[in-house]
Amino acid sequence: QLQASGGGLVQAGGSLRLSCAASGRTFSSAHMGWFRQAPGKERECVAAISRGSAATYYGDSVKGRFTISRDNAKNTVYLQMNSLKPEDTAVYYCAADYGFSFTVRLKEYDYWGQGTLVTVSS
Repeated sequence: QLQASGGGLVQAGGSLRLSCAASGRTFSSAHMGWFRQAPGKERECVAAISRGSAATYYGDSVKGRFTISRDNAKNTVYLQMNSLKPEDTAVYYCAADYGFSFTVRLKEYDYWGQGTLVTVSS
């Protein structure tokens, strides 16, 4: 089970930190990803981190502004979002992939959180 939190309303240029707390399966065995879906758009991966934190991925639109991290002792993955833009407005979902390979393909992710809404005003 994944529980995302930390969304809200922020002005452009501001920051938010999303958290996703995991329970159930062994968190440290999962690759973790943050995805987002804006109205009328497909869900996309914005950031992902491998199970041992050795590898990370960032979407082109968030590189240099977002940082993904995880704390396996707390079973939590984070997404620090800085310099937010109105186009970052979306529902953000965390997801867990217990497969062997690190991937950002949506269909490979086994478990999904409920989503948290981020709204960036101009």
